[in-house]
Amino acid sequence: MKAIVYERNGDPSVLDLVDRPVPEPDAGEVLVRMAVSGVNPTDWKSRRNAPPNGWQIPGQDGAGVVEAVGEGVDPDLIGERVWVWEAAWQRPWGTTAEYTLVPVRQAVRLGPAPFELGAALGIPFLTAHRCLTAGEFMPDTLRAGALADHTVLVQGGAGAVGNAAIQLARWADATVIATVSSAEKAQLAASAGASFVINYREQDVVEEVHKIAPDGVHTIVEVSPARNASVDVRVLRHGGAVCMYADNGGDEVSIPIRAMMAPNARWQFVLVYTEPKAAKAQGVKDVAAAASQGGIRVGADAGLPLHYYPLAEAAAAHQAVEDSTVGKVLITTSDASSGR
Repeated sequence: MKAIVYERNGDPSVLDLVDRPVPEPDAGEVLVRMAVSGVNPTDWKSRRNAPPNGWQIPGQDGAGVVEAVGEGVDPDLIGERVWVWEAAWQRPWGTTAEYTLVPVRQAVRLGPAPFELGAALGIPFLTAHRCLTAGEFMPDTLRAGALADHTVLVQGGAGAVGNAAIQLARWADATVIATVSSAEKAQLAASAGASFVINYREQDVVEEVHKIAPDGVHTIVEVSPARNASVDVRVLRHGGAVCMYADNGGDEVSIPIRAMMAPNARWQFVLVYTEPKAAKAQGVKDVAAAASQGGIRVGADAGLPLHYYPLAEAAAAHQAVEDSTVGKVLITTSDASSGR
């Protein structure tokens, strides 16, 4: 099979296209013939560290077709279209290859939905799910109506997680306020389903949020806590939560203690790989349900433009994400993608 790898003894900035034997699934695993791999910032950031197994195929997310199963796995899964999450987390078999191996629970039925959608679900949507369910006022599970009467602020509504948070929150019937930095990004956030969009370069975010939610917002999905803390503390309602999933704009954040004590506010750190197991399992279940019910979309009409690269140009795809390309970067990994 063709695969993209980086190696312990090589330059981690170099991604090589190599031939490797197609692996066989062990007990509890499935072999997936990949169609599309989704690229995330963690894919290129992880290359700064030497792979623990001597070599690593990058790529946490993707979609394809189950071709073989290991002992103890229902053989009826063979031929199923699936989406894959965290394929490369503490394992060498990422999704940037013609085939990958994952534990069966990490291959989720996709049904007739396009492979592009499946490849976009993992890291962004599971992260967004955790941000939308970690607060005092927030439910443990998302479904239609779960966030009715809730107001969510998504800081950075044109990013991948921001887009995911908007789509999931709207599917759950929340009022969603998104902040963006340009008119172009405002259109993307609106296409994703944001109820209100604020251009923070031209408008006063605190003033605009309080026009919409006089008592403040229930939760904030935060991409840049260091930059936005002074805004967040002024728009959070009693018992509200700021859920931080990135450190854009600085790796330290200052929080006024007394101002946050009175409303019993929560500042929640979110890393999808290490979130509680029960929360992760619920996130996978809810994201799968949202996808099957049409609550999640991809493409420009959903505020998430798609950018395709062939397997041989994986390095360029990683660079596009590192350069903050707006939208979802995808790598087509085999001719299975023709069935998307």
